[in-house]
Amino acid sequence: MSGLYESQKLMRSMRNAAIQRGAVAVLDIGTFKISCLVLQFDRSEAHLSGADPLAGQAFRVIGARPTESRGVRAGEIAAMRETEGAMRAALQAAQKMANTRVDHVLACFSGGLSRSYGLVGEIEIGAEQVDERDVGRVLAACDMPDYGAGYDAGREILHAQPVNFELDGRSGLRDPRGQAGRRLKADVHMVTVDAVAVHNLAYCVRRCDLELAGLAPSAYVSGVSALVEDEQELGGACIDIGAGTTGVSIFFKKHMIYVESFGIGGEHVTKDISRGLGTSMAMAERIKTVHGGLVATGSDDREMIRVGGETGDFEHDRRSVTRAELIGVIRPRMEEILEEARKRLDAGGFDHLPSRQIVLTGGGSQIPGIDELAGRILGQRVRLGRPMRLRGLPSAMAGPGHAAAVGMSLLAATPQDECWDFDVAPERFPTTSLRRAAKWLKENW
Repeated sequence: MSGLYESQKLMRSMRNAAIQRGAVAVLDIGTFKISCLVLQFDRSEAHLSGADPLAGQAFRVIGARPTESRGVRAGEIAAMRETEGAMRAALQAAQKMANTRVDHVLACFSGGLSRSYGLVGEIEIGAEQVDERDVGRVLAACDMPDYGAGYDAGREILHAQPVNFELDGRSGLRDPRGQAGRRLKADVHMVTVDAVAVHNLAYCVRRCDLELAGLAPSAYVSGVSALVEDEQELGGACIDIGAGTTGVSIFFKKHMIYVESFGIGGEHVTKDISRGLGTSMAMAERIKTVHGGLVATGSDDREMIRVGGETGDFEHDRRSVTRAELIGVIRPRMEEILEEARKRLDAGGFDHLPSRQIVLTGGGSQIPGIDELAGRILGQRVRLGRPMRLRGLPSAMAGPGHAAAVGMSLLAATPQDECWDFDVAPERFPTTSLRRAAKWLKENW
């Protein structure tokens, strides 16, 4: 069992060591693009002064570069060498811009089909006050689902985050240590992912001569960057529409309480356009970007769009379609994506939260009219989510398509507590708990 804690703590220690040395890289590995940010950390007090609204950040972006993704399908690595080449290109360009070399990277990815579980543990306190060991004991007492077999075969733990503590009936405690009580209860949010997807990602990072110092789902970190503090406190959700997958994350009391993903995204819209209009994928992507929309207007029947075919002879293939026809191709797929997202919101209990703000992120969220369509389907307040501003972040990377990279940067500076951050003896865990993850993490990290 000690392998799990040693592996996770090793990643945390590597992250902390890299931050102390001053620089760490962030990689957003997506189906359409791979983005790299190089962060420079400042542990002095100088950055806390002044009137600059960004002055409170402990880091700044000194290198940034997105590049076209290769070898990635539905958020997962399908061709190792191609993905390695794309990752190296983004890393080298960002390091050249930063004029520094990094050895550690924190990565976010949209594959692995994240799945959430709610766990509950409860113990009696022997002493008058809760100490570190008591917190470890109550986390160890959580009843674990049989996530490694049957429907969940081949899955392993990525996150195990305490989201609430209750002491003698007093709920809503973020840290019970030092408080008096007799009975301690803990609620834990556990996230599992497909083990093969993460193994391939970790291996690809090592092939790039880097150490993996952290890993998170794109939907999670996109919510960290796009939901404002009040939305994370009172209840908010992020729908991250990538090229190959769409992820849904829910936040409450500043904790992620649910995250799941499914394999439909903006690339499927492009394929629909390609098939529907009989054109190449490149032309379909351009048509979607320049002329795409979801809400028809009175002029759409008169607005003509030039379309080329697949033969390469533009004069021979040249024809026109109306924008209304294009909307008719795009809208059904986007409705399907939003309907699937609504199922995940319902499964996560989103309707029971005090505030129900939804933000849309990812490259697929930039189709005009998506906020209006999402409002109709989801029945909630919906807005387009722009990531939090970072010092030094280029304006070209400040849009919703880069929310995941920005969120991973924020998480690098202030990571969420995980169960393995607390002092707990490995032998206290039941055989059905986290032990299956030990061998997997030890082998891959």
